[in-house]
Amino acid sequence: MDRIPLPDAGAEHRHVSFECAGAHDDAVHLFSKSEILAVNAAVAAGRPLLVRGEPGTGKSQLARAAAKELGWAFVKHVIDSHTESRDLMWTFDAVQRLADAQIAGARLAVRPSTPTKTDPVDTKAEPAGTLDIANYLHPGPLWWAFDWSTANDQCDRARGVAPSQPDRGDWRKGCVLLLDEIDKAEPEVPNGLLEALGAREFTPIGQRTPVRASGRPVLVIITTNEERVLPDPFVRRCLVIRLGLPEDEDRLIDFLMTRGEAHFPDADERVRRQTAKMLHTDRQKAIQKNIRPRPGQAEYLDLLRIVVALEPDNPSAQLARLDEVAGYALRKQAGTADGR
Repeated sequence: MDRIPLPDAGAEHRHVSFECAGAHDDAVHLFSKSEILAVNAAVAAGRPLLVRGEPGTGKSQLARAAAKELGWAFVKHVIDSHTESRDLMWTFDAVQRLADAQIAGARLAVRPSTPTKTDPVDTKAEPAGTLDIANYLHPGPLWWAFDWSTANDQCDRARGVAPSQPDRGDWRKGCVLLLDEIDKAEPEVPNGLLEALGAREFTPIGQRTPVRASGRPVLVIITTNEERVLPDPFVRRCLVIRLGLPEDEDRLIDFLMTRGEAHFPDADERVRRQTAKMLHTDRQKAIQKNIRPRPGQAEYLDLLRIVVALEPDNPSAQLARLDEVAGYALRKQAGTADGR
């Protein structure tokens, strides 16, 4: 069975670097022992892994790191309030089909009923089967995760685009699917996934053969920011890990500084520590006032990114800049922008 190796002896984390990261994406992930054990357990059990925690704790990054370490393909889908469970399996482009039908009808309307030498047969007329449902059926993220080969064939037929693989994951080895922020969706979405995730198969519209997950491993990672309670039957079908920040000040500062060093190895220790202290102060204010979302790891890294970019190779200037720009990164909600 494929599995992620635990951190080396004496190490707390396994360092994962990504092939390609955007301007606002994390270039590395520090895989803790508990995260690795949870991923390996989910792969062994064949169950989805539900990752709980407040925003900015690295839940989404965990999924990409798992794919990178396993060498598997990675597919990501961000869920919103308009998402339906069917969208995660397949989508049907009814609008394009209607447009094509109207074009075909217009061509038929102007074609003469009896072709003559001056009005030859229109060789560009719509061929039989052009409006077949299958030509407008696009594989959803679960289809790619369960059966990449048939998803790719269907994608070509519907003139779609396959998921890119910036980390060079190989779908022949397996696939990690990230369903991000499922708590944004209506309860129908997790309930509608119960059968597909349980049986590991579903049948798209117009298809006779179901899409099945067979022959290679699949890991489904689902994240929630706990904004909405998930249905009990759905949670029961998942393994669960909770990610969070340490509550103790010293532990929180050490936690953040470790991640700051991984993301910005050239940043001065004094800058990383002062940034962590400022985050702890603002986080405590948010907790006392019951304000959410609270500033966390993501805001800490953003603040470091700002001062390092504004004052490169100048720790003293970076420290001076922290107070000037901290409010933009740490105090985003009403009631937190009241200064220190």
